[in-house]
Amino acid sequence: REQGYATDQIFVQAFLNLRYQGTDCAVMTPLSAQPEVSDTPEVCVSDVPAFEQRFVEGYRREFGFELQGREIVVDDIRVRAIGRNTVKAAKSRIEVAAPAAVATTAVYFEGGRRDTDVFLLSEVGPGWKVDGPAMLLDAISTVLVEPGCVAEITSKGDVRITVHAEEATVLSTQVDAVQLSIFQHRFMSIAEQMGRTLQRTSISTNIKERLDFSCALFDESGGLVANAPHIPVHLGSMQDAVRHQVKVCAGNLKEGDVLMTNHPIAGGTHLPDITIITPVFADGKPVFFVASRGHHADIGGITPGSMPPHSKTLVEEGMCVESFKLVDGGAWQEAGVVALLN
Repeated sequence: REQGYATDQIFVQAFLNLRYQGTDCAVMTPLSAQPEVSDTPEVCVSDVPAFEQRFVEGYRREFGFELQGREIVVDDIRVRAIGRNTVKAAKSRIEVAAPAAVATTAVYFEGGRRDTDVFLLSEVGPGWKVDGPAMLLDAISTVLVEPGCVAEITSKGDVRITVHAEEATVLSTQVDAVQLSIFQHRFMSIAEQMGRTLQRTSISTNIKERLDFSCALFDESGGLVANAPHIPVHLGSMQDAVRHQVKVCAGNLKEGDVLMTNHPIAGGTHLPDITIITPVFADGKPVFFVASRGHHADIGGITPGSMPPHSKTLVEEGMCVESFKLVDGGAWQEAGVVALLN
């Protein structure tokens, strides 16, 4: 109000900074999707279910899962106030008749050169449309409207370009340098995003701060497709770990399953490096596998840290898992993990 806004021009939105108990990654959660007209925002006990629902939805959207049964902690309360000017902007241009092209020139597009009409933006007005190919010129810029697109002048004088969907190009098995580079970067980006999500959602210092983890993407047979630039000793044997699970669990995988393994016979390194493998389904069958391997501080054994220098058998180093469904059809198997550790 001190800045000159009336009550009906002030919109406020209340937020709770929420996180799951035991984690340190909070999600800013609004009570409502849009700010409301008010100068005295209130958060009541009756609003708690709405906050909880929005937090769970936001957490699942951000990280891909939710921690069922875990308490939700409020870190802090925040309020955002927005002053909005309700005066509508006047039209910046006067509607004029559709002009004729000032010139026609040959422009090279994919597929060859095409005759392209040239128009001056100073001569067109709101509502005017032109199909591509076309060029729109003013004193400081050039707008190119490609074939298959439509340019329209808005009521404020802006140029809106609508890109029409073109017929999809059928990819062949022949090597194409451009397509190879595009998919290489796309697949590597998936692995890198996996690593960032794992770091953000982890509780362990080994993962969050020491970055002792690796992520990679594999095909339906377990062959390596792409990996992020993580730990080489993890990535070198992770392909064998995925292929072992493909062999052991053939025909026994469904959507929502997540596998866990750390046994050297199944492509593992030392036991504290636990590998989590998730199948990605299409048309009812696995078409990809995503896997992450991270070092865990302690998985049992005869010494803290699970790396005893004087061990004589593998079991003395801690929990040994050749293949275990950590998540079975979307259900977290906590009891099974506790049994393995015991």
